[in-house]
Amino acid sequence: MTSAPNQSYSASSSVEQPRHPLRLRLRPEARATGYVDGAWWPRSRNLAAELPALLAALAVRLGEIPRVSYNLTEWDTAPHQIAVGGVRVRLSGFWSRPAHTVDLVAGDRRRLTLLVVPPGADSSAAHHTMMRAARRDNADTVEGLLRWASTSTADRWHDEGVRLPRQKTREEDL
Repeated sequence: MTSAPNQSYSASSSVEQPRHPLRLRLRPEARATGYVDGAWWPRSRNLAAELPALLAALAVRLGEIPRVSYNLTEWDTAPHQIAVGGVRVRLSGFWSRPAHTVDLVAGDRRRLTLLVVPPGADSSAAHHTMMRAARRDNADTVEGLLRWASTSTADRWHDEGVRLPRQKTREEDL
């Protein structure tokens, strides 16, 4: 396995409010089933810039998170470690790590695997994907969740048995 270059990055040591709300949905705490424990929709491919707000939010559930594993193809070049709120966080990037996921490992070795919704995803599709990933009974694969996100809203509703009213064409309006 090849990891990211040995670099360091220090996030602000003071606790800052994010400029934008964190786009994160987690499954309720329960016995782990399925492939992911929720979904995260970062605003960019800059892992070092995106992680501080995520780690701060997840500290409520996991405590300190000293290790994050990710797929190297999903992110811009990331440092080997960052400092967040006085905690040194090791970033482990691997080519073999499952795509579109990030693993966050707590000091006591508890782990959360999050689906990473691509930053440029359509907001409606991203929202529905995140909600689906965070369902208590979700057993969808990462590929299944992302495939579901790439279909149109009308196709998703049709697949789930919801009937949509027929759309009028421009000619019918005239």
